[in-house]
Amino acid sequence: MNTEYRIPPINTGHSIARPRKSAGWEWPTILLFIVCYAVLALGLFWLSLVSVTLAAAAITLALVLHSSLSHEILHGHPFPSQRVNTALGVVQPGLFIPFIRFRDTHLAHHRDARLTDPYDDPESNYLDPDVWSRLPRWQQHVLSVNNTLLGRMTVGPLVAQWAFMRGDLALIRGGDRAVTAGWLWHLPGLMAVLALVAWSPMPLWAYVAAAYAALAILKIRTFLEHQAHARSRGRTVIIEDRGPLAFLFLNNNLHVVHHMHPRLPWYRLPALYAAHRTRFLACNDGYMFRSYAQIFARFFLTAKDPVAHPLWRRD
Repeated sequence: MNTEYRIPPINTGHSIARPRKSAGWEWPTILLFIVCYAVLALGLFWLSLVSVTLAAAAITLALVLHSSLSHEILHGHPFPSQRVNTALGVVQPGLFIPFIRFRDTHLAHHRDARLTDPYDDPESNYLDPDVWSRLPRWQQHVLSVNNTLLGRMTVGPLVAQWAFMRGDLALIRGGDRAVTAGWLWHLPGLMAVLALVAWSPMPLWAYVAAAYAALAILKIRTFLEHQAHARSRGRTVIIEDRGPLAFLFLNNNLHVVHHMHPRLPWYRLPALYAAHRTRFLACNDGYMFRSYAQIFARFFLTAKDPVAHPLWRRD
């Protein structure tokens, strides 16, 4: 469980996970932020007067895109100043995940030698088999359902939020100041978003439902990003989709490209993959799907993985 990539990343000048100072303003990302906030405003103040359902749909898509843009921020985009980038991300209209906690846990996830580790990978969906065997049967059932795509999209946001908040609450009670600060920085932005929704014609319940639906769509992306594999380089997927979901996920479906070059902005990933497709697929041992349609067909009602990590060995 501790082998690194043995095929070196292609030299782009951006090949480690730590956020970097970009050379200048990245206008494709900035313009996408403007579009994202424009759609949110349109949904809140105009579409909600026409149809709450239509407004909720527009806001859901905007929140999915905003989450993907927040992922860009924590990797050092779109401005040269990381402080400016953090200020851009600290208000999260998606409500549920504090940006600073997302940043810290996601950068920890980028330690590729620990991918899928039940303890050291904050984004792992696997459990230690000993932990799994001790769970009540109803929890095992819920987590098994959560390992189908339908389950990941329906109960998955609740399962993930419960686990995330339970873990952070334990850290806060243990005196972890960084985790406490992450949540405290989140609260003013959360209150501001809720106040804006209350001021708009959009019912609060509909906005919260849209935020949950956005998490459900994001679970499509994260569903099989990583698999249990003896070598770390074989744990990260490529999904060769070029449709609407790939756009909403800002090409993060080319996930092994992102993990090998996490400093590269979203709009440069497809060209890099196209130029070196054979090499990337050799690197991740062919862990690839043609499209999200293929994933829905194969895993909508079928679990991709066991919940207990199949390769886990206690030291």
